[in-house]
Order: sequence, then structure tokens, then C-alpha cells
Amino acid sequence: MEEKKVFIKNLEVHYIVMGAGKPFLILHGWRSRSDRWQKIGELLSEKKFKVIIPDLPGFGKSQEPESAWSLDNYVEWAKELSEKIPEINGSFYLLGHSFGGTLAVNFTIKYNQKVENLFIVSASCIRKKTNIKKFLFVISKFIKIFSFLPYYQEFRKSVYKYIIKKSDYLYQSGVMEDIYLKVISDDLSHELSFIKVPTIIIWGDKDTITPLEQAKLINKKIENSKLVIIQGADHFLNIKIPEILASKILENLPS
Repeated sequence: MEEKKVFIKNLEVHYIVMGAGKPFLILHGWRSRSDRWQKIGELLSEKKFKVIIPDLPGFGKSQEPESAWSLDNYVEWAKELSEKIPEINGSFYLLGHSFGGTLAVNFTIKYNQKVENLFIVSASCIRKKTNIKKFLFVISKFIKIFSFLPYYQEFRKSVYKYIIKKSDYLYQSGVMEDIYLKVISDDLSHELSFIKVPTIIIWGDKDTITPLEQAKLINKKIENSKLVIIQGADHFLNIKIPEILASKILENLPS
């Protein structure tokens, strides 16, 4: 395994590379980083793939964006990454997990000629507007009014811990707060039908963060897709069952 750096969109980006062969780009999820996909990378690289796993901007060792990026900003970042790093020369396999799955889906819609096969793993690309999301947006703006006060961070964390217990917003700070609020509003359910590359959708049937019903909807929307359900698995397949996840990826690659 090699650790490398590259400047994309004026940000220093950290990424790891392992193996040799056809490029396989993996995009991790929100609050994750490249090393949490290292075991998957090792297993895939044993089968003659060159696996590239970057830390997305704002995560791991990569720099945070200077402004509040949208999903489109991340897509253009991924495009520049795929063109700038020497490990990718032409088309490649693409896998995205959770938020990385949303990014991979949108990237494939815009730049389908770059992607040979798409793997969507527990992707958060179905985001229906709910009252809790509207409340999260309103309360986040209200809380920022008090950002000048001492102990503001402690106050903010208490609010989200006890009022909106499951929100990832609790763990964000600075510009990443605003980025989070932007990306949770992106619902790609009406755009999934534009994906034309062969697509494998991998999901755990015990996923409570992105429920299995979302996987079935994605499968229905993408014409050339296959749904692979892993019994007993939750959202964090790469951490809890990396060997099983890698085997499902390899089983569904073109021979």
C-alpha cells in the first residue's frame, strides 16, 4: 500500500493506492476515511485491481473546503481527481458507500463514459423531505445566532444530543456544518434512471440508516442494475464484514 497526496481544487488530498491492474476507485461515506476501506482494498487488489481510496475533502487527512460545498462541488472534485492522479488513465470501476454512494451516483450520471461498472453500497441518495430535516435546518440556523458566546460548542452539542439524537450534524464543525446541511437535501430518486452503466447495488437487510426499501427503489429506477442483499448486515459492511462485501463485489464483476 502507498500513501499519496495530490492537490485538487486547491486542496491537499490524501489517498491510498494498492495493487496493480484495472483502476477501482472507492468513495467512502460521511464521517469516514480511506483507512476504513483498506481491508476491502487489499482483498480487491489481490484480484488484479489497482484500488484507489481517497479521503474526501473535509475527512481523514484531506483538507476541508474553504466554502460550503454542494454535492455538485464534490462531483467536480471527483472528476478532477480521476483526471489528475496517474493511477487512473481512462475508464475505471467506481464504488460509493453512503454519502460516497450519492457522490458516485451523481458522478456516473454526469460522466458515465468514465465509469465501466458502478457499485452502490448502502447509498444515501434517496432523501425525502421530512419534518425532522426541516426542523434540523431551522434549529441549526437559530443556534448559530449564539456562536459568539463562550461555551457555544458545548451548548450546540447538547441541543443536538438531546433533541436530534441521530443526526450526524452533531459531529460537524465549521464549514462542514454548512456542507452537511446542503448534502442532506439532495434527493437523486428522480435522476437514477439516467444511469446507463452496469450497476450493482449492495445492501444489508438490517440497515437502519439507509433502509432496504431505498435499495429496492434504486434497483427499480436503474434499468441495468442488480440488487445484492446481505442477510444480517447493517450499514457498516466495510467495517463489520469486509470479506463478505469484497466477495460480493468480485462475484459481480465482469469476467
